[in-house]
Amino acid sequence: MTRALDHLVIAPILLPLVAAALMLLLDERRRTLRTALSLTSTFGLLAIAIVLMAMADASPPGAGVSRTYPLGNWPAPFGIVLVLDRLSALMVALTAVLGCAALTFSLARWDRAGPYFHALFQLLLMGLNGAFLTGDLFNLFVFFELLLAASYGLLLHGTGLARVRAGLQYIAVNLAASSLFLIGVSLIYGVTGTLNMADLAQRIATVPDDNRMLLEAGAAILGIAFLVKAGMWPLGFWLPTAYAAAAPPVASVFAIMTKVGVYVVLRLSLLLFGEEAGASAHFGGTWILFGGLMTMIYGLIGILAAQDMPRMTGYAVLVSSGTVLAAIGIGGVSVTGGMLYYLASSTLALAAFFLLIELVERGRAAGADMLAVTMEAFGNGTEEESEHEEEIGAATPATLAVLGLSFFACALLLAGLPPLSGFIGKFVLLTAMLNPAGLVQTATAAAPGATVPMPAAEVWAFLAVIIVSGLATIIAMTRAGIRTFWAPIERSVPRVLAVELAPVAVLLMLCVAMTIEAAPVMRYMQATAQSLHATTDADSGRSIPPPLEKATEARP
Repeated sequence: MTRALDHLVIAPILLPLVAAALMLLLDERRRTLRTALSLTSTFGLLAIAIVLMAMADASPPGAGVSRTYPLGNWPAPFGIVLVLDRLSALMVALTAVLGCAALTFSLARWDRAGPYFHALFQLLLMGLNGAFLTGDLFNLFVFFELLLAASYGLLLHGTGLARVRAGLQYIAVNLAASSLFLIGVSLIYGVTGTLNMADLAQRIATVPDDNRMLLEAGAAILGIAFLVKAGMWPLGFWLPTAYAAAAPPVASVFAIMTKVGVYVVLRLSLLLFGEEAGASAHFGGTWILFGGLMTMIYGLIGILAAQDMPRMTGYAVLVSSGTVLAAIGIGGVSVTGGMLYYLASSTLALAAFFLLIELVERGRAAGADMLAVTMEAFGNGTEEESEHEEEIGAATPATLAVLGLSFFACALLLAGLPPLSGFIGKFVLLTAMLNPAGLVQTATAAAPGATVPMPAAEVWAFLAVIIVSGLATIIAMTRAGIRTFWAPIERSVPRVLAVELAPVAVLLMLCVAMTIEAAPVMRYMQATAQSLHATTDADSGRSIPPPLEKATEARP
């Protein structure tokens, strides 16, 4: 049974690949069959992801890797190796959840807005899962390019000049990021002679001083490539426009794509430039912290300035990404655990809100947001308001009531207000930063009796920015909610199908479940953080494998 379960590590890559290949063989007359294949693959991926999380969680906290899978039975570092640990299992599970929600929503009409939607969707899932599971930088590049190629087609899915313009900008920016990726990987390989992540972790400390500058230059260029994808300021200028122009189910699953960049930065910063990296220890940490704070500031300004909900949500993605990047820059086991909880909660909330926007705006006239701004600025609409003054106590249609409650829940989650998981994530994150013991860079605690310093200035800066960003979000969401649900502009009750409302409800219920079951969820996140920060077992002196070190080999 154990050997059979080992093969599940490659299943999140093979399943969508096979499904996409089969769907490409079917023409438009077999649309029902293609839809059935896509649903089977995506929900099957969710079941596999749940099993993988259980497998990863079975290993003791701090023990690192749960499973490795050498393709072709070639041993690392010479062959392709897939690696399963708590972090990769978490990201695969998030991808599967968002994939199921977005695909279900698209069945109402969006999957018919253009050809090859289901095949591109499966290839995107394959690329995401491969990026999260791979154990070497070369295959990270392969999966990175695969998911980008699929995202190009999905972003252009549908019609509209704005979508085409945003799509072309998105393609140009990501092609430039891919070029930087290749340059960075080439420099790292030229210095170390390997691209296997576990092997790199062992060699970086021994790199000669005359080659260390090339190594760090390659790491910086590689970091820029992934910080473009993460949307860090000033590299994330493209993100709000692209995400606002995408079709709702596409934008929803894109919520996990910014986390690919965040995932790689987190993984490589701790694995390659942790305490054991010698002269390169904590390389780039200050820049990641500064970039994260600036991204949050840029995002909160954009949220306040945005005049339509899709762009506002795009800037909310930047706030989420900046928060995670700043937490990575600060470091510490407890901070990383709180950051992972916040990452999961904000990703689910953003995906739900991208889907909800389309339902909320369906019953509004085109340009209603801009018209509302004009009326506020110039004081128009007074007569219309007086005409409706007598309509007190009018019944709210059930559809609008459900949409309004969902909108309210998204506002609480994105702003980080109690009682939902957004508040818990920020609270745990801030508590860990204000507690000096949470800022210890390794899994071992400070020496007994040692003087623990007060939180540094950057911690207080992060505290201020995260509070202001939450305030900006609740102001913008309140303004958007008033314009949408209570403004005097005439609107019709939108016709919403159950297949569209159900994914939004499920994503929000998952956030509620994270709130109710916060203790076991935080236990998993803290165990993940301990594994990422693990260096040496203080009790036995035994070397704990780093997060991508080989633990058990599955022989196919």
